[in-house]
Amino acid sequence: MSIHHLSRLAQAAARGLALGLLLLGPATLAPTGAQAQSQQVRPLLVEGKSTVYQRVLTRPGTHLHSMPEGPQERMYPAFQPLYVFERRNGWASVGPLASRLPEGWVKEDEVLPWKQNIVGAFTNSAGRKRQLFFETKDRLRWLMNHEALTQVQDRLLAEAATGISEGDGVVAVEPEEFVNIRDELYVMPILEFEQDLSPINYDNVLLMEVASVPLEAPVAAPSAATQGTADPFDVGIVFVLDTTQSMEEYIARTQKALGRVIADIEGTDIGKLVNFGVVGFRDNTEAVPALEYRTKELIPLARRDDQTPVLDAIGAATRVATVSSPGFNEDSLAGVEDAIENSDWDQQNVPDGDPINARYVILVTDAGPKDPRDPNARSQIGAAELARDAEGRQIVVMTLHLRTPVGGEANHAYAAEQYKALSRFGDNAFYFPIENGSESAFESVATRLVTALTDHVRVARGEATQLSDDEAGEELVELGRAMRLAYLGDKKGTQAPDVIRGWVSDLAVEDPRKTAVEPRLLVTKNEMATMADLLRVMTEEGERITDSDEAMSFFVRVREVVSRMAQDPKMVIDAGSDTLGGALEFLEDLPYQSQLMSMTEQRWSESAMRRRTILDTMRQKLAQYRKWLLDPTVWTALSEDAPDGEYVFAMPFDVLP
Repeated sequence: MSIHHLSRLAQAAARGLALGLLLLGPATLAPTGAQAQSQQVRPLLVEGKSTVYQRVLTRPGTHLHSMPEGPQERMYPAFQPLYVFERRNGWASVGPLASRLPEGWVKEDEVLPWKQNIVGAFTNSAGRKRQLFFETKDRLRWLMNHEALTQVQDRLLAEAATGISEGDGVVAVEPEEFVNIRDELYVMPILEFEQDLSPINYDNVLLMEVASVPLEAPVAAPSAATQGTADPFDVGIVFVLDTTQSMEEYIARTQKALGRVIADIEGTDIGKLVNFGVVGFRDNTEAVPALEYRTKELIPLARRDDQTPVLDAIGAATRVATVSSPGFNEDSLAGVEDAIENSDWDQQNVPDGDPINARYVILVTDAGPKDPRDPNARSQIGAAELARDAEGRQIVVMTLHLRTPVGGEANHAYAAEQYKALSRFGDNAFYFPIENGSESAFESVATRLVTALTDHVRVARGEATQLSDDEAGEELVELGRAMRLAYLGDKKGTQAPDVIRGWVSDLAVEDPRKTAVEPRLLVTKNEMATMADLLRVMTEEGERITDSDEAMSFFVRVREVVSRMAQDPKMVIDAGSDTLGGALEFLEDLPYQSQLMSMTEQRWSESAMRRRTILDTMRQKLAQYRKWLLDPTVWTALSEDAPDGEYVFAMPFDVLP
């Protein structure tokens, strides 16, 4: 009864298994024709809200009726989300879309209220144990507080391999493989949650009651061994090289390190499964035209039998810029952003090309990144937001930071903070500082890093590695396992979990330093567009502030704009909130609190430094929202007839406004 599959909603829609739309706001597209004439009702509002509708989840065995006490028409899948349009004598009129008429009636005692539009997303289980789901939160706490926690956990996991032991209250186990919720959206609604403390280190943990539903029968899983398959596990590595004046010798060392690794794998099966690309970056050519380029793809990521062109491209990059850039920091985020977005990870430019499985970007630089506020920076997305986007695409960013004496301690500290945020994947940061810019130390680290990544292929093929686990380091070994779990999840066609309703912790019970189930908000395109519009208004108005009097009038001006926005039926916004963040009612009552959500007129006017921090953060998040809104790959329709504005995206809490 383990959760061996995750839901593929796109496939479900194609099979007619409509899950319904998980909306929080009003209709987003104006109805036309006969639809406009027939559409006379809207879902009921949650008490005390003006833009949030009542929703329920079906229990197993819930039947749809044409009218109260009427005949049964069909059975709903378990835990399907539905909107409530009317309640009458123990019956509820329901439908999957807020912008469509209800489908019929269900008994009130056959559905569960769903107060928040939040879902759980499994993280990659590499580096931690698979988590257990319990019938009650008391049984979950029993395990968390057990003095022999790891031994009991191991016993329960072993028993789950042959069948769940009901005597311990375990109802399910986390899937063995990993499926990226951004690539294969699945719905695991969080019904209830409760804050608690981990007995191990007293960190805050979130105990969550979650539900899950199968959409189709599981497919037969192939052997876990990856060798001999039509699409064997492979690796893509894109170097992002700082090609400014000070980097000539380090680029040569990169070429030497990579050349050594390539020589070891050339002509072997491993050599055919390790693929490279190179991007160079400098700075703003409008400010200094002689720099020639801000970013440039020196050689595209591609599958090659001969890696000589890659080494030649790196060698050509040693012809660094002949002029200085504006300022010490460089536009490294622009280079990384291009490597993430423009590299052909899915091999779409190759006929019948298979996507590259494990994806790595290696940044090499001796300078910090330009801040989005810098007039010479290209992107308005910050390091943390860029890392989140990369992780959503299953791309790991790694940074080799040369802490040369010319940089100075102040710049080193700033760069380290930014690059640690940029290089975060899961619970680890793949940041490798090279003290004093030692050329020999740099070459050694670069060689170890690339060798460790090629070892990921060797392990997948069941071959001996070049580096021992100690030589590679725990984080790189764990990363390789994470990539293989994602690969196996895709190859096994991971689908729907068993029907469950159980309690689990967001942090791993045996190691609360690691996230196991990440709460996310399922937002619609219209909700994200509303957030983007509100942030745009606030940043534009905030930039006009020059003194304390204008800071006080800021709220007045923004409220006027919010009131106008509220007249637009496409805007999911409450004009009567006491806080600016409260205008986005669908963000209230979440296990998350941002500066914006709690910002009042008094707090805003108190501190110019706080205002600047909030505005900078909002600007970076706004840039990310705009990218997502224009990217069709992140949006999923949960119903065949869902309008574009009601497509959904499982949004991490840390990128909410």
